[in-house]
Amino acid sequence: MSWISDPNFTEDQPFGPQTLPYGVVDGGVAVRVGDRALLLKSLALGKCSEFVQGDSLDPLLRAGRPVWSVLRAKLREIVTASSAPKGAELVGIETAKLPFTVGDYVDFYSSRHHAENVGKMFRPDGDALTPNWTHLPIGYHGRAGTVYVSGTEIVRPNGQKRGSEGPKFGPSERLDIEAEIGFVCGGPQAATVSTSRAAEHVFGVALVNDWSARDIQAWEYQPLGPFLAKSFATSIGAWITPLEAFSVARVPTPPLPNKLHDYLTCDQPWGLDITITVELNDTIVARPPFREMSWSFVQQLAHMTVNGATVRPGDLFASGTVSGPEKNERGSFLELSWGGKEPFKLDDGSTRSFLEDGDTVRLTATAPGEGGSVVGLAEVVGTVRSA
Repeated sequence: MSWISDPNFTEDQPFGPQTLPYGVVDGGVAVRVGDRALLLKSLALGKCSEFVQGDSLDPLLRAGRPVWSVLRAKLREIVTASSAPKGAELVGIETAKLPFTVGDYVDFYSSRHHAENVGKMFRPDGDALTPNWTHLPIGYHGRAGTVYVSGTEIVRPNGQKRGSEGPKFGPSERLDIEAEIGFVCGGPQAATVSTSRAAEHVFGVALVNDWSARDIQAWEYQPLGPFLAKSFATSIGAWITPLEAFSVARVPTPPLPNKLHDYLTCDQPWGLDITITVELNDTIVARPPFREMSWSFVQQLAHMTVNGATVRPGDLFASGTVSGPEKNERGSFLELSWGGKEPFKLDDGSTRSFLEDGDTVRLTATAPGEGGSVVGLAEVVGTVRSA
C-alpha cells in the first residue's frame, strides 16, 4: 500500500504509479499522483535533484535519457513505499502550467484515414492521397509562441476566406479541432537522427489539439500549405507522460504499399496503442485510435532531421490528426461532419459541423500499461470565444 492516499492513484486508474507524468505547479516541478502533485525539489533524489529545483522542466529535458531513467526508477520507489519520505509535499494540480519552454514546433500528417478523408472532400475528382504520402511523413513547421497549456481559452481567429466575388475577411466560420499525440524532445542537440536513436531524443508524450480554421485554410493553403489557419493556437496537456511508460503499448505501424528509403526503416515497432476520446460539450463524439497511424514518431523525427536540421531540448512535434477507419474514430469535425454536409448530434439535442462560440472541447487518452494497468495522458481542454 502506498503512503499516497488518493483513490485515483491506483494501477487501474490513468495516473497511478505506472504513469507518473511530469509537470509544473505553483510549488515547482512535480509528478502527478492521481489527482495530486508530488513536489520534487525537497525529495532526496541524489544526482537527479539538480534537474528538478526550478519552475520548468527545461533542465530535466536537457539532462538526457540516463538521468530520465534513473529519476523515474527512484520516483517509482518513493511513491509505492508504505511511508512518506522526508520532504514529501503533496499539492493540488489546479495551478499546472505549460511545463517547458517550447522550441521549434512541427506538425505532421500521418493518419492515412484522415489524409484520405480530406483528399476525398478537397479533391473529389482526383486521388485521395498525394503521390508522396506513402513515401515520407508529410509535415509543416508551426509556431512555438502559440502553443498553450490546457485550459487556455481559444479566440476565434480572423483571416481571409474564399468569397463569391473575391476573398472576404473576418472571423473563421469553420473552426475545427485536430486530435493529436505530441512528443516532447530532450537530450543533446543532434541532427540526422536515425530511427534507432530517435527514442533517445524523446522525453515524453502529451495530448495535443491543433486547432484549425478550415475556411481560412481552404483559401490560403495552396501552394505552400498551412499558415494562419493553424498558427493561432495549439493546445497541449499540462503533464508530460514519460516515453518509458508506454513500453507495453508499443505496436507495429500499419504496412505501407511501397519500399521505404533506408533512413525511414525501423528495427523495432514504435507505433503506440493509445486511444483518444474527443468530447464536445460533455458529449463523446469520437474515439480515434493512434495505433492506426501509418508513420511512427521515430520515423517522423528521422525525417525531420535527415536534411541536417537539429532537434533540441524543448522541441515539440505532433502526429497530425488521429483518425481510424470508422466514422466514430475521426479526430476532426471536418471529417465527422463530412465538410459540413452531415452535422452530428450532441446529447443536448443540438447539432454541430464546426465549433460555435462557447463550445468546450475536451480530449483524454489512455494506453495499456504493465500488468494490465492503464497509462494516462493529461487532458486537453479548450473553450472557444469570439474574436
